[in-house]
Amino acid sequence: MIVHIVMFKFKDESKDINLQKTKELLEVLVDLIPTLNSMEVGINFTHTDRAFDLSLYSTFDTKEDLESYVVHEEHLKVVDFIKSVTTESKVVDYIL
Repeated sequence: MIVHIVMFKFKDESKDINLQKTKELLEVLVDLIPTLNSMEVGINFTHTDRAFDLSLYSTFDTKEDLESYVVHEEHLKVVDFIKSVTTESKVVDYIL
């Protein structure tokens, strides 16, 4: 199994609204992208300098399935929105 984790820092402008919208947009992808097995999206409640605002944890059967997800049209729509409301992101992909 492949695990894909991404963390985001959001711009201050409309932050709470954008966090909720991002969470909703990401969670819908499970029903739209066949290679995406599961996704958990969490909004952080800790407000420290080290903290990111939102994280996602998703799983795939293979690396190829992850690669298919990354270029999927529905995922790219969400990516465009996320890029417009965030300042930073970090990713970790690993085999479980």
